[in-house]
Amino acid sequence: MAHTTTKREVTERVARATGVHRDEVRKVVQAFLDDLIEELSKGNRLEFRDFGVFDVRSRAARVAQNPKTLVQVTVPARRAVRFKAGRLMKERVESPIVGAARR
Repeated sequence: MAHTTTKREVTERVARATGVHRDEVRKVVQAFLDDLIEELSKGNRLEFRDFGVFDVRSRAARVAQNPKTLVQVTVPARRAVRFKAGRLMKERVESPIVGAARR
């Protein structure tokens, strides 16, 4: 089973790797995430070379069916965030895992 890495764990690893105090790293990470959300809420596309691209897609309203009751329901139009992995991320994720856990 895969491990879930939290924002706190990432913050602590970055703090150790850079020598920057954990509280400062936490502020920077949170500011980055807040800015990401803000840009996506405006409908902007975010591109990080080799990492990937975030963009917002519009999904049209549609009629769906509840598989249990077979009752048709209307699903309203909405906007959804899409992520497309970049080259480096694809290569790392697709490579075989060596050892018990890879980090």
